[in-house]
Amino acid sequence: MTLSNKEEKNICVVGLGYVGLPLACLLSQKFKVTGFDISSKRIEELKKGIDTTREVENLKNFQVFFTDDEKEISKNNFIIVAVPTPIDDNFKPDLTVLGSACKTVGRNLTAGSLVSFESTVYPGCTEEFCVPILEKESGLKYGKDFCVGYSPERVNPGDKEHTIDRITKVVSGSDKNAQRLMEDIYGSITKVHVASSLKVAEAAKVIENVQRDLNIALMNELALIFSKLGIDTKDVIEAAGTKWNFHKYTPGLVGGHCIGVDPYYLTHKAQEVGHDPRVILAGREINNFMPNFVAEYVKSKLPKNLDYTPKALVYGLTFKENVPDTRNSKAHELISKLKLLGIEVYGMDPIIDGERVRREFGVPQAEWPPKEQFDIIVVSSPHKEIDSIPLEDMWEKTPDHAILFDVKGYLDKTKAEELGFIYHRL
Repeated sequence: MTLSNKEEKNICVVGLGYVGLPLACLLSQKFKVTGFDISSKRIEELKKGIDTTREVENLKNFQVFFTDDEKEISKNNFIIVAVPTPIDDNFKPDLTVLGSACKTVGRNLTAGSLVSFESTVYPGCTEEFCVPILEKESGLKYGKDFCVGYSPERVNPGDKEHTIDRITKVVSGSDKNAQRLMEDIYGSITKVHVASSLKVAEAAKVIENVQRDLNIALMNELALIFSKLGIDTKDVIEAAGTKWNFHKYTPGLVGGHCIGVDPYYLTHKAQEVGHDPRVILAGREINNFMPNFVAEYVKSKLPKNLDYTPKALVYGLTFKENVPDTRNSKAHELISKLKLLGIEVYGMDPIIDGERVRREFGVPQAEWPPKEQFDIIVVSSPHKEIDSIPLEDMWEKTPDHAILFDVKGYLDKTKAEELGFIYHRL
């Protein structure tokens, strides 16, 4: 027997990060919601109304019961799992956290419940990997005692326009009853698209980011070509963009826990069934190379006769502007490569503290605007705070050969060059 549409739905969201917390808050406007996370620190912050991800404003306005006590999961019959699914050092899916979450849910799963997964996975993972763990830990039978659903997350960190309640949510269920339940729950807070199966929904999530990854890879390869030709890539894209069917993508450092990770979930499954996903992996190779290109470019522009160790300042260390998330930030690789090239590196990020800069990136945090001389300034993630610093203040302490690499082309190129910077952007 599985959960009926007529029964009262008590919801527990497992994992209260960038995905789980906004979802729990929205659902709490319609249902009784418990928010579970294994981090006691995270739970204490949330109880105080503090969200370090900056995704939910006015947290105290939402009626979510926050807890790190896994036994509270058993009091709910609709459980949503929203935990990270990263990759390992060999670019293979790392399902450790997801597996642990399944064990926790399984230990506290009651008959008649539905477990919905939001974590990004490869097609088939929900039934092949998650369900067996749930059965083993709970002693319940899949399809008889409980059912599952899959609704891929579409949270874009820092984006206040495309929030969960303003987008279409893909939903799927393991049977017709589960499908109706998924449609009922998620449909109460936003529009839904019902996928024909769990695998279809899983695959749809993966290709959303594969498509973006490949389009950015194309722009990055064009940036590499145009750099050698002495052409400004942004100017080329603006010119090409005047054609009605040209799709505007821009080059950049592809980090974070989605675009730079999700393609490997599909390539893993493709290789498992005997297909070599050459196009997808080629795009990943180009995007992974870009931090090296930036480092090598700025090194090449330094005077050859310097009689001291050059210094570089990397501004914006999180994976994306205006988001305090450093997971898989390409600033890590950029800094490592600059060091290998014999450059002394400092970091600066106005939305994470100096201790995190030292601990996570292995560099001291510099003052902003620069209070000492830097030969190189790389603007990696242009947080909005950079708008309060005139380019003249950035230039004040720099030598005549100063290089400004503006990764996303955020700053005023003409003004930077007028000041004397050797300016470049992807």
